[in-house]
Amino acid sequence: MVAKNIKLNKEQSKELIEILRKTYPDATCSLDFVTPFQMVVAVMLSAQCTDERVNKVTPELFKRCKTIEDFSNIDIKELESLVHSCGFYKNKAANIKACAKEVLDRFNGIVPQTMDELMSLPGIGRKSANVVMLEAFGMAQGIAVDTHAKRISNLIGLSSEQLPEKIEQDLLKIFAKNDLKDVNHLLVWHGRNTCIARSPKCSNCSINKFCNYYLNHQ
Repeated sequence: MVAKNIKLNKEQSKELIEILRKTYPDATCSLDFVTPFQMVVAVMLSAQCTDERVNKVTPELFKRCKTIEDFSNIDIKELESLVHSCGFYKNKAANIKACAKEVLDRFNGIVPQTMDELMSLPGIGRKSANVVMLEAFGMAQGIAVDTHAKRISNLIGLSSEQLPEKIEQDLLKIFAKNDLKDVNHLLVWHGRNTCIARSPKCSNCSINKFCNYYLNHQ
């Protein structure tokens, strides 16, 4: 059998997004937050951790640290204890404290609203900056490529790259700018509900007609 290798054009990518919107009409960010800095903290904690676990940790954390100053001043051991169950707690606690101090010292206590400035903060990479820009400020600057977006992009054939930054660049060439705000949410929900890493539900997938993996494994 000759392997199929579909490369989506603009029209097909639009159709793919529209199908996913109908499949997951409630697709939104799963992290709970109120303020921009709470979003910053939540997205830091979500690294290699489920959003469900983060949402179990943040209520107590945000009750203890109500302001950015609280995050900057909290004893590191106490902060480590509060975020312990999210994994990599020492590194995450250190980054949260350092980030809070930077926001206070460099940005007058206001979370910056540009990608470059966000990425200059401790613990904030491009993926996290994309999430903060979209969720906290309503500005889709790119696509946050997490484990779900990476896996689905590779399986479907949206990108053959492995590095998130390169996958994002491939996706930005495919999807229209006004769809960027929904792409990550939809890929995350599709990854959690259908294109599951260890047991993808290919036969029930609403976008399998676009998927190279499905077409080559029927």
